Amino acid sequence: MNTLHKVLFAIITVTFINGYVSIYFMKEHKQVYVDHYSDLLIENKRLHDEIGKFYEYGVNVKVTMYQPVYPQTDDTPNITADGTRIRISKASDYKFVALSRNLLKRWGGPFDYGDFILIKGTKHKDGVYQVRDTMNPKWVNVVDILESTHVEPYAYDNVNIFKLSWLQKEEDNT
Repeated sequence: MNTLHKVLFAIITVTFINGYVSIYFMKEHKQVYVDHYSDLLIENKRLHDEIGKFYEYGVNVKVTMYQPVYPQTDDTPNITADGTRIRISKASDYKFVALSRNLLKRWGGPFDYGDFILIKGTKHKDGVYQVRDTMNPKWVNVVDILESTHVEPYAYDNVNIFKLSWLQKEEDNT
């Protein structure tokens, strides 16, 4: 029992000494951390402003289509990623899109579920769509338009999408 007390005392002593040294070191070098933090905040704001300008002119993407069927979705093809329930037979009527994860806010992108986007640069699919779904993580800079099962597959390269801020402006006014 005496050896156990010595071991516990040694562990507790080392822990307290380590804590004291760490706190002392942090206090001594506090200004270095504060300066570095301030520099990071400034750089973050600069990058945020720069990327905001980029998104004013649209994001260049590839546009494809998907159908609400199990191999192209998860095991609940009638429910989008944001929880919206759809009628599979009327999928094309909804004007919903799925975005690749890099375009969604939760993964650092500019768009969120419920946002309206303008698609420009396709032959027949230009227009306003609402973000309701998420694509598989393997895709980057891709927009998938939700279509009914009878629609033939299509794809367009070098398409621009723009965030429409009219809904946000209405919310800001209320």
